[in-house]
Amino acid sequence: MDQERIASCIEACNECAEACEYCADACLDEDDVEELVECVRLDRDCADLCRLVAAFLARGSSLSPAIAAACAEACDACAAECDEHDMEHCRACAEACRDCAEECRRMMESEAPQSRGVATHA
Repeated sequence: MDQERIASCIEACNECAEACEYCADACLDEDDVEELVECVRLDRDCADLCRLVAAFLARGSSLSPAIAAACAEACDACAAECDEHDMEHCRACAEACRDCAEECRRMMESEAPQSRGVATHA
């Protein structure tokens, strides 16, 4: 796989994880925290998956595409939730999530034809 694409995906994942962690923490400081429970949960899930993808990509795991698919899904859900809120930290998080989801999908597309050693059964 293209090392530049891997590096770009790792960077997007790390930036997204940071934005999600910041957003979750900032949500907990908001006055209406009860309205933000789902946002905090998705932020935490997304951050964890982003860090996992970055680690799998860094070590060249053949499972990277599967983890990246889950990450893209989590990023989409997190971005949609954050879009429901007007706070700056939610807007920044949604943007980072959309960027990360795009990078994960680009990485998966470039990996798909090679299927690096993962056996499939028909």
